[in-house]
Amino acid sequence: MRVSWCGVDSQLFTMVVVDNFQLWGFPALGEVAHYRAGGNPSWFGYLELKEMQSTPSDAGEQQSHPWYVAHTRPRCEKKLVAWCGRAEHANELPTYVSVRKYRGKEVTFHKPLFPGYVFLRLPTEGKREVMQSDYVANLLVPPDQAEFEAQLAGILQALETMEDVWLVPNIGVGTRVLIQRGPLAGLEAWVEDRHGPATALLRLDFIGQAAAVKVSVEDLELV
Repeated sequence: MRVSWCGVDSQLFTMVVVDNFQLWGFPALGEVAHYRAGGNPSWFGYLELKEMQSTPSDAGEQQSHPWYVAHTRPRCEKKLVAWCGRAEHANELPTYVSVRKYRGKEVTFHKPLFPGYVFLRLPTEGKREVMQSDYVANLLVPPDQAEFEAQLAGILQALETMEDVWLVPNIGVGTRVLIQRGPLAGLEAWVEDRHGPATALLRLDFIGQAAAVKVSVEDLELV
């Protein structure tokens, strides 16, 4: 198997060659069509995003680095993830599944849950490198690192275990609850009347947004 990167029309693409197949990413990560060599698209599939992310050589050291919130330039979230993979900077890009029909076939895309944001763990010297990557407009530091990490972990857990997770771009004051049962048992969330009693919000307070999940009312306990 051969993996290479190339630029096409200012977009970063991934190309993987396996035997006589070429897999092209649209763009870069997570969005893949399969082509036979020299032919038209024959079938479509999905290349797991996490397989393209970096694997830290020293996970313990990277986990000791503080979290940063990278506010990216337009449509640069996956480009920044790819760049971080090459630079060996730990990163998280929460994504949700979107299925569309393309030329009569269903194609699965993984789109950023929080458009414009990528979450990074960086050493001090990594800040300048990231800002010089051309993909970042601003780099912010959450003041409460423990709260940010806990909230982000809850959202990532929901994306891995729940079918329906969607963005709530503007969160307000809600009722704080504890999820007692199900795949998110033990997580704290908020319920707002305007979203209905069966919809819980997993907040990411630093960026003022939340991931919403459907939870049975019987599984919620007031905190």
